[in-house]
Amino acid sequence: MRRAAADAAFVAVAAGGGLLMLLTAPAADAGRRPSPGSWGFLLDAALGLAVSLVLLARRRLPVFVGLVTLVPEIFALSAAVGALLSVLIVATYRPVRTTVVVATLHQLVIFAYYPLWTSHYPFWIVFLWSLTELTGLVAWGMWLRTRRALLASLRERLERAQSEQQLLAEQARMAERTRIAREMHDVVAHRVSLMALHAGALEVRPDLPPAEIVETAGLIRSTARQALEELRDVIGVLRDDAAGTEPGGPTPGAGTAGAAGAATELAPQPTLRDLPRLVEESRRAGMAVELALDVPAAEDAPGGLGRDTYRIVREALTNVSKHAQGTATTVTVAGGPGDGLRVTVRNRLPVRQPPEAALPGSGVGLVGLAERVALAGGTLRHGPNGDGEFVVDARLRWAR
Repeated sequence: MRRAAADAAFVAVAAGGGLLMLLTAPAADAGRRPSPGSWGFLLDAALGLAVSLVLLARRRLPVFVGLVTLVPEIFALSAAVGALLSVLIVATYRPVRTTVVVATLHQLVIFAYYPLWTSHYPFWIVFLWSLTELTGLVAWGMWLRTRRALLASLRERLERAQSEQQLLAEQARMAERTRIAREMHDVVAHRVSLMALHAGALEVRPDLPPAEIVETAGLIRSTARQALEELRDVIGVLRDDAAGTEPGGPTPGAGTAGAAGAATELAPQPTLRDLPRLVEESRRAGMAVELALDVPAAEDAPGGLGRDTYRIVREALTNVSKHAQGTATTVTVAGGPGDGLRVTVRNRLPVRQPPEAALPGSGVGLVGLAERVALAGGTLRHGPNGDGEFVVDARLRWAR
């Protein structure tokens, strides 16, 4: 619609302006200017209209429009306005060199135009007037071309910025999904594996004394409750981050309690001093785990260091319960400020493959740990060694 309106405006200005010149412009003598209604007047008006319609090709063939109007400009008064607009069109759509050539040709037309229509004026006045008109049109067209290029550049930059913003938003969503998956895996996998071990003991030994069955059922219930509490804490942290609240504050929207306005404090993050409790939970689930904790300054360990160590040990024990049930496992944590912290979890490789009923692995636990350790400036290696053991070996930085 805008293009059609602009084309109609060009044709209307060229045709209307040309007709006005045909009716009012003085000629060299009265007989040279056609009188209204005569064949000469009609022919002049027809040429002016043809020049006006040629302007419709201004976008596709601007140079052609500028050249084809040269001859009608000489012999038809009504073609003068269309010829001037053709110079503006060339300056708008073509480079400076092409514009100067076309404008120069239109300026040279004055030598043929002058004796026919304006010989009653001094030649130098007509020449300078034509030169001024063409110079102004060329400058105006160049400004329009520069403005159009600037707008196109700004539009392109805006589209690129929008595309980059969408890409960054998508990357942020993927990063948040990965983070949620890691947190869920860290929280749920260990507790579920312990529940599976307890339930497996009941399945294998249905003849256990009632007291032991009750004790095992209680362990399953308490482990499930701990898993739900830790899961709730993770979801609360994620909601706090999404809402821009401070971590460690109340968890919004936590079920009916959140609806009632009761603030639920998040559980503290694990530290090195929580490792014995983690190992004891695995022992109660039937795992043969030994812990060697040689960290004299454990209470001074940074919070991030203790959390990473706890998660490394928990993920390693979870993998043992899934893939190497019944094997002896040794957890060794040693180090101090300046020396760093070394976390090693060793277990004997299973003699036979785990039963089909064993919990499936996600395949991302150790990969996620490796990324966490790398972000903390440490290293993590895992895999079988030459002594028939599977080893998870992490080295973490501990600044003085």
